[in-house]
Amino acid sequence: QLTESGGGSVQTGGSLRVSCIVSGLPQNGPYRLGWFRRSPGKEREGIASIDNYESSIYADSVRGRFTISQDKAKVTVFLQLDSLKPEDSGMYFCAAKENTAIPSINEYLYDFWGQGTQITVSS
Repeated sequence: QLTESGGGSVQTGGSLRVSCIVSGLPQNGPYRLGWFRRSPGKEREGIASIDNYESSIYADSVRGRFTISQDKAKVTVFLQLDSLKPEDSGMYFCAAKENTAIPSINEYLYDFWGQGTQITVSS
């Protein structure tokens, strides 16, 4: 079970931090965790991913502005969003895949999904 929190509204240039508590994953892995978003009129896209070995990857559109991290003890994954733009608005989802490491922003490589949290960036 995955539960996101921390979404909200912010102005351009602002910051937010979203969290996702992941139930059921072994703390020591292997696993991968990811953040995805669906913006209005667009398909869901991968934003960032991290595995239990702390390897991470980012989509080009967010690299340098967003940071993915995790608290292994709490099995929680975070996404720090800085320098937000209106085009970052959308529903943000976390996802998990167990029994495999190597981060990925391919949505087809995940088995479990949260319900999403909405982020709105106003100009």
